[in-house]
Amino acid sequence: MRTTLRGVGVSHGVAVGEVRQMGTTVLEPPDGRTGPAEVPREQDRARRAAEAVAADLIARGNLAGGEAQAVLEAQALMARDPELIADVERRIAVGSTAARAVHDSLAAYRALLTGAGEYLAGRVADLDDVRNRLMARLLGVPLPGVPDSDGPFVLVARDLAPADTALLDPALVLGFVTEEGGPTSHSAILARSLGVPAVVALPGAVRLAEGTVVAVDGSTGEVVVEPDNALRARLTGTAARRRAAQGRTDGPGATSDGHRVPLLANIGGPADVPAAVGAGAEGVGLLRTEFLFLKDTGSAPPVRQQTEAYRQVLEAFPESRVVVRVLDAGADKPLDFLSPGTEPNPALGRRGLRALLAHPEILHGQLTALARAAEGLPVHLEVMAPMVADRAEARLFADACRAAGLRAKYGVMVEIPSAAVRARSVLQEVEFLSVGTNDLAQYAFAADRQAGELARFHNPWHPALLDLIALCAESARAEGKSCGVCGEAAADPQLACVLTGLGVTSLSMTPAALPRVRAGLARHTLAQCERAAAAARPADSAGDARGAALAVLSGE
Repeated sequence: MRTTLRGVGVSHGVAVGEVRQMGTTVLEPPDGRTGPAEVPREQDRARRAAEAVAADLIARGNLAGGEAQAVLEAQALMARDPELIADVERRIAVGSTAARAVHDSLAAYRALLTGAGEYLAGRVADLDDVRNRLMARLLGVPLPGVPDSDGPFVLVARDLAPADTALLDPALVLGFVTEEGGPTSHSAILARSLGVPAVVALPGAVRLAEGTVVAVDGSTGEVVVEPDNALRARLTGTAARRRAAQGRTDGPGATSDGHRVPLLANIGGPADVPAAVGAGAEGVGLLRTEFLFLKDTGSAPPVRQQTEAYRQVLEAFPESRVVVRVLDAGADKPLDFLSPGTEPNPALGRRGLRALLAHPEILHGQLTALARAAEGLPVHLEVMAPMVADRAEARLFADACRAAGLRAKYGVMVEIPSAAVRARSVLQEVEFLSVGTNDLAQYAFAADRQAGELARFHNPWHPALLDLIALCAESARAEGKSCGVCGEAAADPQLACVLTGLGVTSLSMTPAALPRVRAGLARHTLAQCERAAAAARPADSAGDARGAALAVLSGE
């Protein structure tokens, strides 16, 4: 019997195929003790396993490139964590086997993460994947992973580790469905970069029987179990029309009546540049610089190394706008040389700009590298700070840019509600705003972006989030300055029209979403976008806001 299940659509497209379940077995080591003579051998086994797992994660990252590479390198750092290895060696020294010591040590780390505040708790899935890889290697058994199949299928799992998602073959994996996760989880972000339809936070997903045919709509979040032939044809026809509409537009982003909305790319480093250029990005709206700093948490990379990496990106976009975000560390991206050892709640502690202001030499080095990278290039460099709360922090960042001799526009990311509410005040110190909708939603709704049960608060159509974006856009317009959106909200074609109607001046997204958004804007006038925004904001829920906006955009 046909049944429709509803989760959260996180990557557009339609997939119809048979279910293949992801193996999720947690490997439990057998009980056993070691004698003093065996301690050195077991400690060596544990160290070798950790290094092998780290090397494999880095190799997978190198193959995947882009955002996946940064995520997997961060996981590799977990496997190589000196404190973890020291704890494992201590447990072996008092009689544990290598496998039992690794299992118990990571269980203790997991408990710490779970209780360390909502932001760090979101990294538990990444830690579990490192544990499973270590245990499989130490026990000499295969690691549960993407199943083998003779034909294409829809992958279903409780959750997907970044290492699995990064190397999915879109020709084989038609789409995926997970029971956990949220719109901004690592698996969702990587799915969008791969262009694979995906639905997350679907209750009961792991109970779908192997071989069951499902239709997955990554736009609506619907998963239809055992669709009939008529529904399959309708869904595949809808997907074909969406693809055809994307192919009919190229060139600069604009509404049908010529209102320009530059469409930019979110990238994680030089490896992402070819995809951005190929998708027709008009520049870069968010260059995440963490890719350089996560390679070695012991110290900041030298200015020369930073300069070379930034210049590779700047050279790819002559006469275009490139917006660089300075290092956003802390919370889920702790760095030994920057982050404090312990905080009651790292998500609400010294992260982002606060961490850089506590270590001005690191901020100065990064700004110096950016200044040198831009020398002699015909590029419009803009530099912004993450996690800015108010005018005072914006002023400190602008002062640091001037002190480094940086010839660029200075701006801030709006991720904290206070910055949105006081956006006009913040704009007295900087020249532009860039709204990071992922973190802005997390802090506005007090809802962990990784928690599947709180996914409804991370629906970017929520009217409260639209109100905060409108405040930013209105403040920028009043000051004669710009306000872009670089969060995942910009990747939704219909929501892109609403954001344009709110007064947002540019949209930045994963490169794979650019053709779809370009096509969506080209089908509507600025007046339609403004009416859609006006219809969405008075609603009381994300679903109602979306319905009201789509009624306007469809001409109903």
